[in-house]
Amino acid sequence: MIKTLLDNFSPSDNAVIWLIAAFILAFIIAYRTFPTILYVSNEKHLMDEPDSRSLHSTKTPTLGGIGIFLGVIVVITIVGAFLNTKVLLLVMGGLTVLFFLGLKDDLTVLSPGKKLVGQLFVASLLIVFTDTRIIGFSSILDVYTLPYWVSVGFTLFVYILIINAYNLIDGVDGLAGTIALTASAIFVYLFVHSHDLSLATIAIALCGSLLAFLRFNFSLSKKIFMGDTGSMIVGFLLAFFTISFINMAQVDEASDYYRASPALAFALLFYPFIDTLRIFFIRIVIHKTSPFKADKNHIHHWFIKIGYSHLMTTILICSINFVIVCIAFNMLHLNLNTQIICLLLYGIALYLIPFGLHKIKNSSKITENEAG
Repeated sequence: MIKTLLDNFSPSDNAVIWLIAAFILAFIIAYRTFPTILYVSNEKHLMDEPDSRSLHSTKTPTLGGIGIFLGVIVVITIVGAFLNTKVLLLVMGGLTVLFFLGLKDDLTVLSPGKKLVGQLFVASLLIVFTDTRIIGFSSILDVYTLPYWVSVGFTLFVYILIINAYNLIDGVDGLAGTIALTASAIFVYLFVHSHDLSLATIAIALCGSLLAFLRFNFSLSKKIFMGDTGSMIVGFLLAFFTISFINMAQVDEASDYYRASPALAFALLFYPFIDTLRIFFIRIVIHKTSPFKADKNHIHHWFIKIGYSHLMTTILICSINFVIVCIAFNMLHLNLNTQIICLLLYGIALYLIPFGLHKIKNSSKITENEAG
């Protein structure tokens, strides 16, 4: 009976039920895993020690990436036979490589060079064996199609950029997880709209795992960080989703996103991109130090400095990023260059608003004190 059911079951005919089941399974696996990770971390003293850069004052486990990994990987393993096995196996292999690299970095120390080599290796596997790459610039700077090897090289650069930009925003409770959760949920919609259930399944499995993680990441008594293990695998999946979405849109002239996919992808990950660009500019041009030298000049650090709590910082940044995505969806009819320029202007202005309000509030207080 079960064999007959499996032989006649088609995920595409039951897409909603399929995706809900994948989400619930990933959530349950991850949610049930985190208490064990917390217990082992406490027993073995596998904690993050607060330092001068830390925004937390107590020792906190940093192995949350294990739960996220297990939630996604179990879903891929169970549903693989029903979907695009080649893509799922390559994604699973890439996740496994980055998982162990991140785990080593969380438990001991892994040099940036070795992490970079691992990221390049995993990205190369997906590009070469699935031919999923950014074909051209979709009219940006009047460049429509890139030569094959230039396309491969640029796609590799985008993988590395997104993975590491995502890692850089993991500095405030809930921020990295919520940004990824929002982006992944929108990718689920985009992949379903593009009739790619395999990618939609991976994306919704990541949503389930991240939602479970956020429950603990926001907790006061059972807090856990995703660590490099989590930031690497989540950043990799976001990069894979981004490049797959752009590729699907560029090869399908009938797609609603044929000319707009780069702008929409930029909007989805606007905060990691703009924060990384800003932090590199400050380090290289202003401080004249290595762009990879850690500091507390990220946008989220400044939100904390002017008095916002971790929760409020996360809510503000994620809300602004969501507004930017909504703006991007409403500009699909415009020229791509115009879309990107508008997104930059709108995005920067929106992130400046909280600082402007804070300045106005302080000026009002000073005026009241002087009048009193």
